[in-house]
Amino acid sequence: MKEIITDSIDSNLLFTILNHSYHGIAIVGLDGKWILVSKSICDMLGYTESELLEMTFQEITVKEDLATDLVELNKLMNNEIKNYELQKRYFKKNGSIVWAQLSVTLVRDEFNKPKYFISQLQDITDKINAIEARKVLVEIIKERNRRLVNFSNIVTHNLRTHSGNLKTLLTFIEGDIVNFKSYENVPMLYEAFDNLEKTVSDLNEIANETHYDKSKLKPIKLNNFVKSAIQNVSALAKYHSCFIENNVDDSLYVIGIEAYLDSIFLNFLTNSIKYKSEDRKCDIKLSSKVEGDFVLITLADNGLGIDLEQYGDRLFSLYQTFHTHIESKGLGLFITKNQIESLGGKVAVTSVLNEGTSFVVYLKKA
Repeated sequence: MKEIITDSIDSNLLFTILNHSYHGIAIVGLDGKWILVSKSICDMLGYTESELLEMTFQEITVKEDLATDLVELNKLMNNEIKNYELQKRYFKKNGSIVWAQLSVTLVRDEFNKPKYFISQLQDITDKINAIEARKVLVEIIKERNRRLVNFSNIVTHNLRTHSGNLKTLLTFIEGDIVNFKSYENVPMLYEAFDNLEKTVSDLNEIANETHYDKSKLKPIKLNNFVKSAIQNVSALAKYHSCFIENNVDDSLYVIGIEAYLDSIFLNFLTNSIKYKSEDRKCDIKLSSKVEGDFVLITLADNGLGIDLEQYGDRLFSLYQTFHTHIESKGLGLFITKNQIESLGGKVAVTSVLNEGTSFVVYLKKA
């Protein structure tokens, strides 16, 4: 049947094209039988040329895709369209499925009668698999986000309940102990409970959000949250004899979310205390300056330091720890970096082993 194709074409040129084309090219009869096939189609489908020429495309097309293909073929035959493209599946000789991008054109004779089809096939299996993998990943992420929201709701509800119970117990203790509020550390205890309630309230607000809402961003007085974080760790700092010096400019405002700023400074301060050196008194300094559109907050300590040559490229990665501290979980810096970046900022670090660490937080200036 090759003569019906080659009667008006240089046969050598035709077979050169068929055998050297990167994408599959085929001549298909009106009955669906393969008349000529390129080597790339044979490679794609796993059949030899002689095997394919004994078959029709209908025989190796996945049933669910055949109807759409035949509808478009009929449109070509009825002169309703000039060509068509679609994605369809073929069964390979080994039984596996290959996805192809199919392009079909109908050739007519001098009397405008349909003669044969010219089909081009491109293997897009990897592309389709990648798309399907992304869809699965999106569904997994959606499900995990749903579970995370449920978990957050449970945690914040329970925290609120326990916080209320503790404050009630504190009231009972106040009634039982004469001059209870006159004890040195009691004011810090009351303030710690107030801060806990505020944090739980902020977390509850975030837990009720199913996505990051930029409308929650607002101008916030920076030093208020620095002072709050220092107050929150005051008992811890006192226990470890840590001195915290706050030199943050009281006039600066940044764009942020209250719960995030609270978490960011709290994480850095607790880390500085946690990884203090036993060879010297713990000293932590906070300072600020403005560079362009950003406010830079520096948190410097004189603690153990971090080997940046060894750990620098994964310092903020999940579950990475750099000291043998029993409470190290590898979560704090990962969470903090993500919170900073979600506010449109960034964080940089310098550190020297056994001398200390300095984090610089860039937040957008209000």
